[in-house]
Amino acid sequence: MKILFLGDVMGRAGRTAVADHLPRLRAEWKLDFVVVNGENASNGMGLTGDHAKGILDAGADVVTLGDHAFDQKDMLRFIDSEKRVIRPINFAKDAPGKGARLFEDRRGRKVLVAQVLGQVFMKRAFDDPFSAIDGVLRAHPLGGLAQAVIVDVHCEATSEKMAMGHWCDGRASMVVGTHTHVPTGDAMILEGGTAYLTDAGMCGDYNSVIGMDKAEPMRRFITGMARDRFSPAGGEATLSGFYIETDDRTGRATRALPVRVCGRLQASGPL
Repeated sequence: MKILFLGDVMGRAGRTAVADHLPRLRAEWKLDFVVVNGENASNGMGLTGDHAKGILDAGADVVTLGDHAFDQKDMLRFIDSEKRVIRPINFAKDAPGKGARLFEDRRGRKVLVAQVLGQVFMKRAFDDPFSAIDGVLRAHPLGGLAQAVIVDVHCEATSEKMAMGHWCDGRASMVVGTHTHVPTGDAMILEGGTAYLTDAGMCGDYNSVIGMDKAEPMRRFITGMARDRFSPAGGEATLSGFYIETDDRTGRATRALPVRVCGRLQASGPL
């Protein structure tokens, strides 16, 4: 199975890049399944229903969220009507939507998508991510009920993401980090056959401070004072993500490559 995961979509620039390039990538790379993290797609804070529809219409099979899952209030209702949007499994027990769900690719193969929030350096205390994901993986054995398993681990600390990768090794096809908006260079296949990347990066304008227009973040760092709100940078966006290929029988990864397409970074991909 050929799977593409795209990192945090950042504002209008990120949405435009996904709409402009994902349909072509899906066709040229003959992708079987695409997951996009969309939690910053609506002005850098959360995701509206309309913007979720746009990402899905561009070719995503599933959209994951994050700690800003419900910053846009209409997502509280939308997520129950659109099963292809996944919020973190350990967000809150009474939160709407689901944190893990079984989907089918276009050939009928079962794909489990799950998202979990980390605890280290996060602004609020979330439930234990390791026990939360453990229960999901036990219920959906790789190569059995699920031909592929994708885990989006949304957190700050690289060490926590790495620990999650090893915790899921052999039980997931892919464990990929999101949230920090900075792509890492450690794409690998772990000993048990799980493809791992600490952070997929963002789909946004890299002439920025983690996707935000440079002026206000720099002012706050230099002066210690805020004057304006943060706003997403609006220049040409780069798509950043993680591409893997899996063995249909075992669900384990056979190939794992970081993806950078268009924008201000040199384009590259799995071809």
